[in-house]
Amino acid sequence: MKKLKEVDVVIVGLGWTGGILAKELSATGLKVVALERGAVRTTATDFSVPHVRDELRFVVRHDLMQNTARDTLTIRNNPSQEALPMRRLGSFLPGEVVGGSAVHWSGHTWRWTDMEFNIRSEYERRYGKKFIPADMTIQDWGITYAELEPYYDKFERTAAISGKAGNLQGKIVPGGNPFEAPREREYPLPPLTPILASEMFTEAARNQGYHPFPRPSANASRAYTNPDGSRFGACQYCGFCQRFGCEANAKGSPHITVIPIALRQPSFELRTHAWVTKVLKDPKAKRVTGVTYTSVLTGEEFEQPAQLVLLCAYAINNVHLMLLSGIGQPYDPVSQKGVVGKNYCYQTGASATLFFEGKYFNPFINAGGSNATIDDFNINWDFDRGPLGFVGAYNVAGGFNTPLPIGYRPVPSGTPRWGKAWKAATAKWYQAAMLINASGSVMANRNNYYDLDPTYRNAFGQPLMRMTFDYKENEHKVGQHAAQVINGIAKSMNPTRLNPAVARIEPWTVVPYQSTHNTGGTIMGTSPATSAVNKYLQSWDYSNLFTVGANVFPHNASYNPTGPVGALAYRTADVLKNRYLKNPGKLVSA
Repeated sequence: MKKLKEVDVVIVGLGWTGGILAKELSATGLKVVALERGAVRTTATDFSVPHVRDELRFVVRHDLMQNTARDTLTIRNNPSQEALPMRRLGSFLPGEVVGGSAVHWSGHTWRWTDMEFNIRSEYERRYGKKFIPADMTIQDWGITYAELEPYYDKFERTAAISGKAGNLQGKIVPGGNPFEAPREREYPLPPLTPILASEMFTEAARNQGYHPFPRPSANASRAYTNPDGSRFGACQYCGFCQRFGCEANAKGSPHITVIPIALRQPSFELRTHAWVTKVLKDPKAKRVTGVTYTSVLTGEEFEQPAQLVLLCAYAINNVHLMLLSGIGQPYDPVSQKGVVGKNYCYQTGASATLFFEGKYFNPFINAGGSNATIDDFNINWDFDRGPLGFVGAYNVAGGFNTPLPIGYRPVPSGTPRWGKAWKAATAKWYQAAMLINASGSVMANRNNYYDLDPTYRNAFGQPLMRMTFDYKENEHKVGQHAAQVINGIAKSMNPTRLNPAVARIEPWTVVPYQSTHNTGGTIMGTSPATSAVNKYLQSWDYSNLFTVGANVFPHNASYNPTGPVGALAYRTADVLKNRYLKNPGKLVSA
């Protein structure tokens, strides 16, 4: 193994979080090295027309995603089962390129609020301590919306978020989300142009007394230059968003924003195809000393010493690296001791397909954010969970998100799955169908967690990470209520045919795609007894180790995680520059 010259900062993974920290810290003159296991992709060479519109390459063969032949997870629903390796990506799609999953995301960007950050306190205050099930391990995060608001704003302007404010400095304004927490100023860009499906959903939802609004999204509604000088094209509504890079540079992505700015700094260096295998530590000094990594191209092994280590990989991979490195006490679901691997969460949901003879939705003309949404059952305490007996929430949306020419084939229930009748149905209904779906939260449970698999290993001989997860009764209740609301809206629209929404109550399976919103494993909190990192995402065990990403979330909301992920990254960069570098050490006393 070759030992390299020590640097000030080593960043593991270069997506949104790594890119933000690379840009912010390299600007101070610190020597920053970013290690990314994937390759560089550019709009000009990889995402230009016509070859970007390749469903075989990007959807079937997962060109931008993690290679499961080298590293994967083992999966089981409960500890009594044998966990087996996920040999093909399904339920979630971790990115493996410079820019990470933010290269192929849809762009949905939300501000999580104190309803999430103070979740245990708020539910106990409203419904009493006995309302929360004994096996539900939710906890307060240790931060507030007010602390995060300026960093939300900074991220939204970096990523070119299009949307309409509903609460400006405490004043409810028409057109936006009336339930959102107050924001200091309007979104940087106006909402995307609505499509027929979202307009029909908006009318139906409003007629039922709900409060629809355009979904905020990192799809630039018009040409835009962000505060750093990064330039965006206007969204072309090409229909190729989720799982694809953006041909128009209209989608907020670190590969066209923060990463190029970092690369201009002489103090920043990017090393691609660099697979980090371990964080090195000095337990006596309570410091980490750097990382080891392997070149995927040559097989050479390197040790990169560093004064500061920042784990900024995909959420699952951050947790895996902590477990492989022996940092923090691994979580034990029996004794409920330990913190690393604790509180893995996913998302639940329900979906209906509506068919209208005589309608032409043109589903191929859309953007990642082409949805109208209601939050009446989400960040709204007037929605009383007490009689329903569940913790959490869901949002409901109508419209489209990447209904691909080959992969999108809506047909009414009962249609044969192949043959002449199926072909006729796909031809009849392709233009005439729309979707209404709900995204629901998942609460932490003592029996949903990560640990190291005792049997299976990756290409480097290291134990795979084992995921133990299933939906619990709480999530079944959320999904059942969401399905009722969806079907109520759908039926009011008088479709010709309806495939009604059905709650996910069967055991969770990793096979079909659901969402790439994995959270937890190295959660944040106010005590090392119940969390792996403090409110600044600094390890309780090693003061010069920070881990940034959705892995720090103590539970998962109905919203996509990217908004708070980006805001927390900017907040961590701020505290590093203005506090930690001036006086290295613990930022919070244990």
